[in-house]
Amino acid sequence: MEHIVGNFQVGDYVVFAFLFVVSSGIGVFFAIKERKKASSKDFLVGGRQMSCGPVALSLTASFMSAVTVIGAPSDVYRYGASYVIFGVAYTFVVFLTAELFLPVFYRSGITSTYEYLELRFCKLVRVAATLIYIIQTILYTGVVVYAPALALNQGQSAFITKK
Repeated sequence: MEHIVGNFQVGDYVVFAFLFVVSSGIGVFFAIKERKKASSKDFLVGGRQMSCGPVALSLTASFMSAVTVIGAPSDVYRYGASYVIFGVAYTFVVFLTAELFLPVFYRSGITSTYEYLELRFCKLVRVAATLIYIIQTILYTGVVVYAPALALNQGQSAFITKK
């Protein structure tokens, strides 16, 4: 059996470039359109005027990384439909958060869980939680960048070598 090494063809590069330009174009368009809205409140929470749908889609996209896109199909292939339990639990948590936490945050006028921790407990708890989150994000970012790089490497003639 012959081992076929996949390489990007012209069409692959065209699709890749097109998606990159469209994604960047959306960001540039809204940056230019919303240039006059410079307050941090408008930037962070959309002036609190957004409906539930766009906020839900934004949060879902924020929590979905390339690792999820690459890893979820392999999890389903290896372990079967038990991955559905994750989706059910995630949906339950979204509704729980919307009903329990968001009303408290909205009434308090706060924009993050760290602000709430400071109001509820003390500044030390807020700083500790922030530091833990920063460390976790730094460690996670390495995986989030490396995994798609490996996937893209499979489709190109360049190779990632270990030294």
